[in-house]
Amino acid sequence: MDQKRQTVDLRSDTVTRPTPGMLDAMMSAEVGDDVFGDDETVKALEKKTADIFGMEAGLFCPSGTMTNQIAIKCFTNPMDEVICDETAHVYRYEGGGIAFNSSASVRLLYGDRGRLSPDLIESHINPDNIHYPKSSLVVLENTVNRGGGSYYTTEKIAPIYHLCRMKGLYLHLDGARIFNALIETNDDPKDYGDMFDGVSVCLSKGLGAPVGSVLLASKEIIAKATRIRKVLGGGWRQAGFLAAAGIYALDNNIQRLKEDHERARILGDAVKSLPYVKNVMPVDTNIVIFELDSHHKSDDFVEKLSHAGIKCNTFGKQMVRFVTHLDFDDSMLEYTVEALKKIH
Repeated sequence: MDQKRQTVDLRSDTVTRPTPGMLDAMMSAEVGDDVFGDDETVKALEKKTADIFGMEAGLFCPSGTMTNQIAIKCFTNPMDEVICDETAHVYRYEGGGIAFNSSASVRLLYGDRGRLSPDLIESHINPDNIHYPKSSLVVLENTVNRGGGSYYTTEKIAPIYHLCRMKGLYLHLDGARIFNALIETNDDPKDYGDMFDGVSVCLSKGLGAPVGSVLLASKEIIAKATRIRKVLGGGWRQAGFLAAAGIYALDNNIQRLKEDHERARILGDAVKSLPYVKNVMPVDTNIVIFELDSHHKSDDFVEKLSHAGIKCNTFGKQMVRFVTHLDFDDSMLEYTVEALKKIH
């Protein structure tokens, strides 16, 4: 691309547009009314995703927030407690949905860049006492957004799974960027199906689909989840056009996530060298989070980048986040690095 002023969007990996191949798949999709169970493309997406993770069934929903909130409602009763990290998306960025939708409280833990350990979880499981809410669900996030794209391996998840089974707790995965984790760990996704009661798989981030997430669970839980989705207003009609994009993403856009990770690491190394950057989180996947020195405020920094045509998000008073994705190429990377060097 021309090295003159470009438009670069690093706000999130949700900003991607469908590729020509994905658009072709969408326009040729077989569709029906999904509320009546007539959309064969939706059914195909749900089965395909469930098969990848070795789970019984799936439910296609408009967003990861909906799949997470439905799962939490399936796995809790009013007055129960959800255990998660204090950075967790289900707590911070889903509009207070745990309280509103499920009438459950939340026990916040302080993990390692958002990742929990069995010892940390076990020490915060409530005893069977009427003064305390019942601990009923643990939620993990993979990758961890506010952890700078940190991730769990199945080796780290396994002892958490065994703890939950021993203590009678459900285990749910917010897999907003689960394939970003899997592409790094080379773990078998079917191991997730063995350990989690519910898995939310997002299609509209690194995989590049325009809309949608799939909730995976047992057939019994998915039947319950389908009723909850309807109540929340998530019943689809001719959703096959969007499901076709998800199928295309699963078939074509998983392996290429390595490119996003490599560009993020190059971007992270470039940021480290800047005199006004105090600290950069380890760049494990496609998220770069860094802290500015005391002379620079994140709002001002973001505004300066916007003048160069580069969009990004603040992540706190001194914190900034970049997210790489399939619409961010090598020429944009080069342009961004040069623009960062010009800021003082």
